[in-house]
Amino acid sequence: MRTAFLLLLSLSFSAARAETILIVNKSDGTVSFLNAKSGRVRASALVGEGPHEVEVLADGKTAAVSDYGRQGSPGRTITLLDISRGARVGTVDLGEGTRPHGMDALADGRLLVTAEGTKELLIVDPKAGRVAARIPTGKEVSHMVAVSPDGKRAFVANIGSGSVTVIDLAEGRAVKDVSTGEGAEGIDVTPDGKEVWVTNRAADTVSVLDTRTLEVAATLKAGAFPIRVKVTPDGKRALVSCARSGDVAVFDIASRKEIKRISFSAAARRGRTRVNGRPATSPGEDQSPVPVGLLIAPDGKRAWVASTDADVVSVLDLDTLAVVGRLTAGREPDGLAGRF
Repeated sequence: MRTAFLLLLSLSFSAARAETILIVNKSDGTVSFLNAKSGRVRASALVGEGPHEVEVLADGKTAAVSDYGRQGSPGRTITLLDISRGARVGTVDLGEGTRPHGMDALADGRLLVTAEGTKELLIVDPKAGRVAARIPTGKEVSHMVAVSPDGKRAFVANIGSGSVTVIDLAEGRAVKDVSTGEGAEGIDVTPDGKEVWVTNRAADTVSVLDTRTLEVAATLKAGAFPIRVKVTPDGKRALVSCARSGDVAVFDIASRKEIKRISFSAAARRGRTRVNGRPATSPGEDQSPVPVGLLIAPDGKRAWVASTDADVVSVLDLDTLAVVGRLTAGREPDGLAGRF
């Protein structure tokens, strides 16, 4: 009897600690928890209205979701989730009109959150349930944020201003604004901290920012409406999701050359439910599935791409650069995160 109990306890613990993919379902107002290996949905949790992004905190146990809100009704909260239980455990109120969006976790357990509505970068203390600091960007639509590997600087992409605001986190102030291109949105920092890659969605370009000089070192042509970028853990490649052309471009970091374009048209044909945010009306509508959210496994072998208008999350093999799987959770998948 005791042996059976210990075995059951062990299996329960293993299931709780299994590699987990978290998918934000914007239309449903939920986050789905999937087993990363099987793709099976093991839980779903209600969050705030109009959720967009999800981030795993430094403890590896808790995830934060930005409750962006709806048109005419800006969100003002961060929802906290217990990853093992797949359940909501708390809410942090950020204040009136903040409209939170992009997030990045700090090593000390705090969380960076962009506040589009108040043109700020917020430093949130999830344990205390409060905003610890507010750093003005003064820019239009401060949308996504990425922190440097040493945790000293944050880089905020401003869609409306077509720029990146560089923030000194110790001093709590913006030190420079760098013009990158119209519609600056997606952003990531290379693991060595030497470059920041920025997608300029309205310009159809990717900017490479030198973190030493804080100047644009290169501008690369991308697909239509490049909206997110993620750098692989080895720092050798960057994945760029292009929402309107329906593909993911793979760039070599060293040469700054595109080496592959991966189409997601199959996702549109098999899982199509909307066309650019509205219900699809014809099976023959040949529109993009709108790949947006990107997630790369820490071992650099797999990536996940959320196709918002197709209700599909595709699995990429990063050795072959081919689509090898397809996950479904809820409606309008967007932000992705993982516990590995």
